Amino acid sequence: MRILNSTFKFLIICGCWRPTSWTSPCKRVMYHMHTVFIFVLINTFTLSQLLDIILIVDNADDFTDNFYMLLAMIVSCCKMLSMLMNRKNIAILANILTEKPCKPLEPSEMEIYNRFDKGAQANMIHYAIMVETTCVCITLTSLLTDFRKRTLTFRAWLPYDYSVPFLYYITYAHQLISLTIGSVLHVACDGLICGLLVHICCQIKILESRLKRITREPDILHDCILQHNRIFDLAFTINEKFRYTITIQFIVSTLVVCFNLYQLTRTVNVKYIQLTLYMCSMLTQIFFYCWYGNEVKIKSRQLVHNIFEIEWYMLDQNVKKALLMIMKRSTMPIEFTSAYIISMNLDSFVGLLKTSYSAYNILQQV
Repeated sequence: MRILNSTFKFLIICGCWRPTSWTSPCKRVMYHMHTVFIFVLINTFTLSQLLDIILIVDNADDFTDNFYMLLAMIVSCCKMLSMLMNRKNIAILANILTEKPCKPLEPSEMEIYNRFDKGAQANMIHYAIMVETTCVCITLTSLLTDFRKRTLTFRAWLPYDYSVPFLYYITYAHQLISLTIGSVLHVACDGLICGLLVHICCQIKILESRLKRITREPDILHDCILQHNRIFDLAFTINEKFRYTITIQFIVSTLVVCFNLYQLTRTVNVKYIQLTLYMCSMLTQIFFYCWYGNEVKIKSRQLVHNIFEIEWYMLDQNVKKALLMIMKRSTMPIEFTSAYIISMNLDSFVGLLKTSYSAYNILQQV
């Protein structure tokens, strides 16, 4: 049994997850080379944009032109680094979800598992379509405007003269390929983290299903206690290993929305559509984190009420004591945070929008 199959395919494409069938030394080396190539590609693109802002930009308009894309590429680099550093932890999390006591056994449990897993993958595919549509729009806009003028899609500082045709084509292709790979990295990382949050919700539902059978199958109590502990372990590990990625995402999303609003008010050309799509993608990105974090909190809190609805009079004292321990622990719901400060919930999403709009107003006055 595998989880988030589509998500891991995206991770394979962007060099963060070697295919399980590639076990030979030759294929291992090939995939390591692929990973290094992707890492160098997106980092050189990001560095060229950063150096442009540091060394060349001297006014507010030039600064805002590419700053939103620089922020997105910085996050892409951070996400790839996070995925590479946490490959062992990702494998451990996937194994926990596919092994006992978390592994679904009954047909009803398999139905719950399939519903949540398919839902998570469907959302990721829709998100990927939105992000890649934005990339296609940026590419087509650039081909129709920048390519004809022999200018680059994005401002960049380069240690050579790209006016030479051959160097221009190489640099132009480098920017567009880096943009596409960066977007795939966003999809892969966001799909993985949000998918794991979905599977925590799935485990809570499976646990509820097992607890309802406890009057008929008292022996299942031991597995329920272990599963409840594993759910908290999963949540803690995800929160711990990806906290920097989530924190950077929150900060960057706020800045991007702010600068995009500013750009939209001063843009009346063909780039208006690409900026709109770009901002929609960024808002969807952070909305997924907040939505699924909110769902985990709600479902972990509802567990207390679902246990309370069990036919307690049919249970012996030891079972009742064990259920009370689970209920007591569930009174403190699972909560995902950004840097242990900002909770990942819908209130935080609304707060992000308000903060971005306030910053936009300040930027307009300046």
